[in-house]
Amino acid sequence: MTTVGFLGLGIMGSRMAANLQRKGFEVVAWTRTPGKAERWAADHPGARAAATPKEAAAGADLVVSMVVDGAQVDAILLDAEHGAVNGADAGTLFVDMSTIAPADARRIGTTLRDRGHGFVDAPVTGSSPRAEDGTLTIMAGGAAEDVARARPALDAMGSTIVHVGELGHGQIIKLINNAVAAANASTLAQALVMGAGTGVDLEALTRILSAGSGNSTMVGLKAEPMRQHDYATLFKTEHMLKDVRLCIEEAQRAGIPFPAANQARDALTAAVGRGFADQDFASIVEAYEGLAGLRIGDD
Repeated sequence: MTTVGFLGLGIMGSRMAANLQRKGFEVVAWTRTPGKAERWAADHPGARAAATPKEAAAGADLVVSMVVDGAQVDAILLDAEHGAVNGADAGTLFVDMSTIAPADARRIGTTLRDRGHGFVDAPVTGSSPRAEDGTLTIMAGGAAEDVARARPALDAMGSTIVHVGELGHGQIIKLINNAVAAANASTLAQALVMGAGTGVDLEALTRILSAGSGNSTMVGLKAEPMRQHDYATLFKTEHMLKDVRLCIEEAQRAGIPFPAANQARDALTAAVGRGFADQDFASIVEAYEGLAGLRIGDD
């Protein structure tokens, strides 16, 4: 595959598309914000901007979508007028790297298959720094032959690519992963608030957590931003809340309890309610500061 229609140039998508372009793919990019695709293409020699998803898909070997939710994926791929499916050549492979409900992935995949196309659900984890350097972890669901076709492009964007099973299983595993990440961030936030409330040195606490059995990826990524109330966006609070909510819905459908995810959802909801929807989900600490009636760093 040489030509990729790339749909969505947000925090993650812009970096993922850049890696494709740098690694030899010809990228034709579209995004909803007027003028943004043109500016992105100007910064990436050889890339082109498209006016619609349909135009981006025309002549593409692969169409990648990286947007917020299932409704957006449905619209950009299947819209009767401007949807990418209307511009795609027969047998085009579609790869959705957004995080959406598994049922949406299966439904969209069925529709595309009925139109003669392949489909892989391939959500990612790793946040914007790993999107920047092409080391994302990608969990791909779908037919083995479709995942194999997508593999060269996936390798350009990620360092760990796992074929996790049938269509929709990529989304289920991504939702579980994000729920665990949110639960870890929630626990870390509570620990820091407790540390502040008992007067211990939070730098010492963080060092011990990092070196001990309480360590997690979230300690390394979020402890300092939480302590500094620095919520520069790597992954939006509202997007993490959406993913945790979708995970809980899948658990409910399966009759499986997931209490840690429920607690994280409530704290993320509180952070969104406090005005942090567009900021990084390290803002979850604000929920626990509110419950405790203190603010980390205050004397």
